[in-house]
Amino acid sequence: MSGSSETRKLFEIYGQLADLKEVDYKNTLVITAIIELLVEKGIINRSDIIEKAQELDLEQDNLILRQRLDVQ
Repeated sequence: MSGSSETRKLFEIYGQLADLKEVDYKNTLVITAIIELLVEKGIINRSDIIEKAQELDLEQDNLILRQRLDVQ
C-alpha cells in the first residue's frame, strides 16, 4: 500500500470516527431530553432511571462473563 493510499485510509477512518461521535452525541441528547420530560411529567423519577441503568449494566456484565466462560 502506498503512502498516499494509507493516508487516505486514515482520513476515512478519522471521518468515520467523527461521524460516530456526532451520532452518539445526538442520541445522548435525545435520551436526556426524554428522561427530563418523563421526570418533569412525574411519570418516572431519577432514582428509577439510576436503578434500571444499574440493573441493565449488571445484566450486560453477566452476559459478557458467560460468553467469556463459554469460549474458554
